[in-house]
Amino acid sequence: MAHMVETMAYAGAVPWHGLGESVSNDLTPVQMMQKAGCDWRVQEVEAFIEYNGERRPTGQKSLVRESDGRILTNVGENWHPVQNETAFKFFSEFVASGDMEMHTAGSLRDGQMVWALAKVKESFDIFGDDRVDSYLLFSNPHQYGKSLDVRFTPIRAVCNNTLTFALQQSTKNGVRVGHRTEFDADAVKETMGLAHEKFAVYKEMAQFLGSRKVTAESLIQYYNEVFPNTSRTEAPKEVKQYEDLSRNAKLCYDALEVQPGAEYAPGTWWQAFNSVTFITDHVQGRNADNRLYNQWFGGNQARKIKAAEQAVAFATAA
Repeated sequence: MAHMVETMAYAGAVPWHGLGESVSNDLTPVQMMQKAGCDWRVQEVEAFIEYNGERRPTGQKSLVRESDGRILTNVGENWHPVQNETAFKFFSEFVASGDMEMHTAGSLRDGQMVWALAKVKESFDIFGDDRVDSYLLFSNPHQYGKSLDVRFTPIRAVCNNTLTFALQQSTKNGVRVGHRTEFDADAVKETMGLAHEKFAVYKEMAQFLGSRKVTAESLIQYYNEVFPNTSRTEAPKEVKQYEDLSRNAKLCYDALEVQPGAEYAPGTWWQAFNSVTFITDHVQGRNADNRLYNQWFGGNQARKIKAAEQAVAFATAA
């Protein structure tokens, strides 16, 4: 299987996945882009086919990386590519004002996804020393069907578990921007206050989950909701036993009391929820770079959102 991570740079401690080049944490966004190997541009080129010895235009364009001529995707006439430099400069005024610092950046899937992660100068501690830090994730896809996206990302320091939330459910305010319109950085920045609001809501959720105890039966039901057992030909309608859980659900159950940070709010829905984020971020997947992609952009991200929603639902009913 091809590696997901093409190039990458990180500031601070070595990331849990061990990928990338170590850099200073005081880099400008453009300097981070260069260190991350993302200082290349894309160009739209007319696409052709060979037919009966003639070269005929397809009516589409190919998005080509200028540094090596790699074709990243095929797009239509109204496609507006966003250059990597434009994406990284989005963070410039926040970094210059001291509100953020560049954390990680890189290229995934041979250049089809470029991302930059900035650490926001905001965090909270719960249940003693269980610290959660705030980040903003900017993804700039060079792939048809994918939208430019800015997301709030809380990361639990003790285990580097991540969860990303869209800053705005509606695309109206430009947090999620399709490539059929020009990228307007100012319109996106107008919604940045939502990151602070989302972080406050996440803190409330964490405190609430840590105040509600799980039961043996509800824990089994929770894991089955997040990781349904689809391998059984006659799966019971209501899973009540460990033996009936799917493989991934069992991994979460087994990690509950041994995961990093298990000592914080033990026996609660906070502990149960974090067992899911731990397994999806650090155990599932064939290798580290595959897990890195899936924790932000793949199916595991949607699963973690569901895990948070289900944990709140079960905690509310407790």
